[in-house]
Amino acid sequence: MCAILWEYKDRGKKGYDLTERFFSLFRDAFPDLPIRGPERAGKDILLGEVFERYPRPDRPVDFIIYDRAGKEVLAIRLARYDSDRGGAQEDDRTGGYHNCADEILKYAKRRGLRTKVIFVNDGPGLLLGSMWNDYASLERGGRGRIMVVTLRMIPDRITREWLLS
Repeated sequence: MCAILWEYKDRGKKGYDLTERFFSLFRDAFPDLPIRGPERAGKDILLGEVFERYPRPDRPVDFIIYDRAGKEVLAIRLARYDSDRGGAQEDDRTGGYHNCADEILKYAKRRGLRTKVIFVNDGPGLLLGSMWNDYASLERGGRGRIMVVTLRMIPDRITREWLLS
């Protein structure tokens, strides 16, 4: 029993570290664009509280990036630290991401919004070739409105031009 409890003593910490680091990188690069959500542990944002008549109001997301005025949603982000995932867990994760992204982008299209989706993933689990391929496929399927990044990719890939397009 002690071994099981010990294994979970730091559960979530790497994900919280990832989110905190993203907030720091984003604010350094875009100090004029508001970003809202828990920077470490905390309640996820529910899209029903952000968007009027969102089809799944209980859809949780990690944070939201707004335009300079703080009114228009530019991007919605989900983050995950993949320490060592594989098999069914890997497939469930990217499959769930695909469903979430489709749902958000369909809503944005119907409403004429330029909202995009950012998936920040990091960790050694990404070294699994099949997982990396799944994330690349997810990004390709978004036709320029989905971006999958690691922390190292953020400064080069998330640009003001992309956010505002």
